[in-house]
Amino acid sequence: MDFGLVLQTDPPASRVVSLMQRAERNGFSHGWTFDSAVLWQEPFVIYSQILANTTRLKVGPMVTNPGTRTWEVTASTFATLNDMFGNRTVCGIGRGDSAMRVAGRKPNTLARISEAMKVIRALGRGEEADLGGGTAVRFPWIKPGAEVPVWMAAYGPKALKMTGEEADGFILQLADLYLTEYMVKAVKDAAAAAGRNPDDVTICVAAPAYVTADDSLGALAHAREQCRWFGGMVGNHVADLVGKYGEHSAAVPDELTDYIKSREGYDYAHHGRSGNPDTQFVPDEIVDRFCLIGPVAQHIEKLQALRALGVDQFAVYDMHDAQEATIDAYGAEIIPALHR
Repeated sequence: MDFGLVLQTDPPASRVVSLMQRAERNGFSHGWTFDSAVLWQEPFVIYSQILANTTRLKVGPMVTNPGTRTWEVTASTFATLNDMFGNRTVCGIGRGDSAMRVAGRKPNTLARISEAMKVIRALGRGEEADLGGGTAVRFPWIKPGAEVPVWMAAYGPKALKMTGEEADGFILQLADLYLTEYMVKAVKDAAAAAGRNPDDVTICVAAPAYVTADDSLGALAHAREQCRWFGGMVGNHVADLVGKYGEHSAAVPDELTDYIKSREGYDYAHHGRSGNPDTQFVPDEIVDRFCLIGPVAQHIEKLQALRALGVDQFAVYDMHDAQEATIDAYGAEIIPALHR
C-alpha cells in the first residue's frame, strides 16, 4: 500500500513544502493538496517548489475540476511539471465542490468531467485532442514517454460507473469499510463491463488520520473533535446525492446518507478545518467510520482491512493540531507495517 499526504495550501507556502518534505522522508509516495482558488493559495505554483525540494514524491490536486481552468491550461501545467521533474504528477479531478460554489457557480456535470479527462490525458502524453467545436490541438514540446494519469473522485452511482469506465484511478474520500467495499466493487465492475482490466484502476482512499497515545476516552474524544470537520465536508456531496436520488434509494446506500438528516447548512469559510462550527451534526460514529483515529495498532488494523478490499493508496488528510506527529507516527510504525 502506498501513502499520500493531503494538505490545504494555506500560507506560508514554505510550510506546505516543509511538510511534504517531511512526508517523503517518512515513506509517503504522494503529496496532495486541495484546489480552490478563492479559499487557498494556487497549488500548481506550490507543486513546483515541492517537486524541486523532493526527489520521489508525486504531487497533484485532491481534487481539481474542469471549470476553474480551461482544459488545455490544466494539461499544459501538469505536462510542464512532468517535463521539469519527470512524470511526478497525478491529476485528481471531480465536480468542484468548494472551488465552484465559492465562486458562485454550480459544480460541474459528469459529462463535462468526462470530456475534460480525455483532453487532459491526451494532451499530457503528447496526443492531439479536440477542445470543442472541432478545434484540435497538440503540445509540440511533449517528450516521448510523458503521461498525466487522471484519477476521479466519486460517490454516486453514475460517477462510480464513469470512474470505472474512464479514469486511471478512483479517489474515495472516506475510510468506512462497508462503503469502501461497496464503491470499489462498483468501480471495478464498471471497468470490467467496459472491457478494461479492473486492476488497472488505482484505488485511493483519503481520510483524516489522528494517532493517539492510547485509547482513553479523553484521547479519542480530542481526536474526534479534530477530525469531525471531515463528516461535514463529505456531507456536501452526500446532500447533493440525497437531493438527486431521495433520502432512501437503492442507488445510494443508507450507510452514506442517514447521518446528514440534521445538517442545516455549510459555510465554506471553515471548509476542511478542525473546529468547523457547521459540522456539529456529525456523530461520533461517523467520525470513527469515516476516519482513522486511535493508537497505532488501530490504524494498522483498519489499513490492513482497506488493503484487503483492494485499496492501493491511503491518503492522510492532515488538517488538525498534530500534523508533524501524524506524519512521523506513520513513518515510524504504520507505513513499515503495511509494507511487510
